[in-house]
Amino acid sequence: QVQLVESGGGLVQAGGSLRLSCAASGRTFSSDNMGWFRQAPGLEREFVAAISWYRATYYTDSVKGRFTISRNNAKNALYLQMNSLKPEDTAVYYCAADFSLRNERPSTTANYWGQGTQVTVSS
Repeated sequence: QVQLVESGGGLVQAGGSLRLSCAASGRTFSSDNMGWFRQAPGLEREFVAAISWYRATYYTDSVKGRFTISRNNAKNALYLQMNSLKPEDTAVYYCAADFSLRNERPSTTANYWGQGTQVTVSS
């Protein structure tokens, strides 16, 4: 059974930092694109960041310069370092794997999703 399990969410003040982790099990994703998405209350899920299997990275404009996505294929893990957090970053963050990329954005729905981790940024 393939699982993606996120951790590292929590409550932080504006300007603070959090590091999200995603542990994959059941199969390896070293040859797949992986990424982070988020969903705020009342809004649709949106793309945050992606890292290709060859380690190219892509970000939505609102997090460029503040968030860093990385992966450790030996640990079958994905990370998102989030700095200079803003209240508008508050959302449930989801890890996703196995999707296509086109023009620096996901072009297909991911085949695998985690259950999500809550990030709340207070002002």
